Amino acid sequence: MSTPTTLPSLAQAPAPRLDRATYRRLAERAKLLSWLSLAWMTVEGAVAILAGVIASSIALVGFGLDSAIEGFASVVIVWRFSGRRMFSHVAETRAQKLVAIQFFFLAPYAAVESIRSLAGGEHADVSWLGIGLAIGSVIVMPVLAVAKQRIAEQIGSAATKGEGRQNMLCAYLAAALLVGLLGNALFGAWWLDPVVGLLIAGLAVKEGLEAWRGEGCCVADQLAAAGPPAPDCPDDCC
Repeated sequence: MSTPTTLPSLAQAPAPRLDRATYRRLAERAKLLSWLSLAWMTVEGAVAILAGVIASSIALVGFGLDSAIEGFASVVIVWRFSGRRMFSHVAETRAQKLVAIQFFFLAPYAAVESIRSLAGGEHADVSWLGIGLAIGSVIVMPVLAVAKQRIAEQIGSAATKGEGRQNMLCAYLAAALLVGLLGNALFGAWWLDPVVGLLIAGLAVKEGLEAWRGEGCCVADQLAAAGPPAPDCPDDCC
């Protein structure tokens, strides 16, 4: 029998059951990462909008607004792991759905803005501030995304996994923005950014659907080990 070549998902390699203290420690770490993400998104959004207004760049302004949307997902995770909700099945399910909804906001934003840019043929001014911001996001966001998804695998949190995916999507958006800004600055290829944006819109829909379904997460298994059992999950894997 051949060995699978795909990366293991939460469904393929379920994490060992955790005791209450370990679960709490990992959940607090997830919350800290979300606070860090929120801080970065606040700075990222403000700088992007400022740079976009200065350069008359729809892409940069849109990227700043996108940061506000993604920041909401971080707020959701902080809420999820605060107080009694830390060991709550209901809170996990609500947080999972709220994070997934953010993908469905991102998808039409990326698609509409990309189509508008292509149809209007608007050429923004060169923005080195925007280029620097995009480089920073390309570096920072994957680090946060990987850290969150590792914790999500350990505690079985679909909501945390969804936020990690959203951070990775932010990195893709930043990369697309960087390509567009550099292409415009060096070669006048203004159309690169909206073309990549359309591809990212499709990816956002796919990730949103997976986050909504909580694919690959056996949340109840870890919560049952760390806290009170779920009354509506008799097979221990909702």
